[in-house]
Amino acid sequence: MSEAIKGVTTEVTVPLSRKEAFELFTGRFGHWWPRDYSYSGEVLAGIELGRAQGEWCYELGPHGFRCDFGRIVKWEPPSTVAFTWQIGPKSTPQPNPSKASLVTVTFAERSAGQTSVTLEHSDFAKHGDGAAQYRAEMASEFGWPFVLQQYVAAAQRG
Repeated sequence: MSEAIKGVTTEVTVPLSRKEAFELFTGRFGHWWPRDYSYSGEVLAGIELGRAQGEWCYELGPHGFRCDFGRIVKWEPPSTVAFTWQIGPKSTPQPNPSKASLVTVTFAERSAGQTSVTLEHSDFAKHGDGAAQYRAEMASEFGWPFVLQQYVAAAQRG
């Protein structure tokens, strides 16, 4: 497998200040993340990003179910948050952080009340077999572009 698997970059603009856009993405992650894109689905009790470097990103389901899906590796409000992506091909949990890819989200205020949000998902090769197909899935209309449209919709709702 090639180490040269390109990352996926998706950019959206939201009608929020940079600080508000960062807070919606990080502090209100569970309000906009699509339930169908979780292990718990309709019985999802919560999904959270950590709020500082080193903290876990996790999903909570019924009966105490918890699935860590990453860890914050960069926390610079309101400009950048980066976290390991410990979900592998076929949506398999990946507990080994050395086999995790990286998601970096940057927030750049474009004008008063408008912020550009850029999500870059890199290091797909670390996922091993199936990495190229996984990258294609995350780049497809049902991957990060769909997920970020849920974020945009939440921003528009206020």
